[in-house]
This record gives sequence, C-alpha cells and structure tokens, in this order.
Amino acid sequence: MRRVVVLGLGNILYGDEGFGVRAAERLHTRYAFPDHVEIVDAGTQGYPLLAFVERADRLLLLDAVDFGLEPGSLVCKDSTEIPAYLSAHKVSMHQSSFSEVMALAALTDCLPEETRLLGVQPADLSYGHTLSRSAFAQLDTVVELALAQLGEWDAAPLPGRGGSAFHNQGISLERYAPLSL
Repeated sequence: MRRVVVLGLGNILYGDEGFGVRAAERLHTRYAFPDHVEIVDAGTQGYPLLAFVERADRLLLLDAVDFGLEPGSLVCKDSTEIPAYLSAHKVSMHQSSFSEVMALAALTDCLPEETRLLGVQPADLSYGHTLSRSAFAQLDTVVELALAQLGEWDAAPLPGRGGSAFHNQGISLERYAPLSL
C-alpha cells in the first residue's frame, strides 16, 4: 500500500488560519482509516513537517490559502498548482512556510507521487477569533472532498468504525460558534 499523509495546516488561534487543522480534526474524530493513512494536526510546525512530506507517497493538504478569491471560496489544487519556493525574507529566523517545506522536498527529490490541496479562501485571520461564517460553511464540503480524494487513493475510511479523539488538538471547534463578518 502507498503511504497517504493528510496534513491539517494552520493556527487555530488566528480565525480562518485554523481551517486546515479543523478539517483534519473532523476527519480524525469522525472516521477510522487504514494503517497506511496518517491524519496529522500539522499546525504551524514548519521544517519538521518535511519528515511527513518525505514519507508520503500521496499527500493531502488541508489549509486556508490566499489565492485572491472571494472569502469562503473553495480551493482545490493539484501538485502543479501548489507553491513551492524558498525565501530569505522572514520576520524571524525561525519563521518558515509550508511552501518552503515543499521546496526543500523538491530539492532533495522527496516530493510525493501525488499532492492535493483542499481548502478555503480565508475571510478573517484575526487573533482570538474562531472560523468565520464563510469558512465554517465550507468545512463539511472540504471534508467530503477529502474523503473522495482519499477514496481515489485507496485510503477510504474503514466501514463501520468511528474515529477516536484528536489527541493533538486541545480546543474543540464544537465549543465555539463562528463569528459573523
């Protein structure tokens, strides 16, 4: 079996920035997957995520991404449309983006066979906010798209088995209502 890694990217403390983590949380808590599938709360870990990218044969990224679309718009991109670049322009020496992780994987010839990005155009990236209404409205749609993609990759959830607690995530979205814009 090919190794499938699902990375939920983002920071739940900054509104829609946490969209990818919330989508991964829903996948993990609602479904059980075969052993060759790994659902990860990747957060904003930066370069340590390179290990997950390198071990994936197929990589599914869940994230809030700015492609200049209307807030709340769905974003679906394949490997050729996902930015991968290195940058020297950083606020901090510790700052890294996932685009840099992908660029490093490309430089070392460790990119997965297939990569897919599913997400939403963010509306609100304010500190201390939960998901905006427009992002929250797309959460189940992105989860359904993720399930369809995983099915195409022979990584569909196991029948008749629910998921377990999302151990890497301590703040449950179900406790918070989306903010109005």
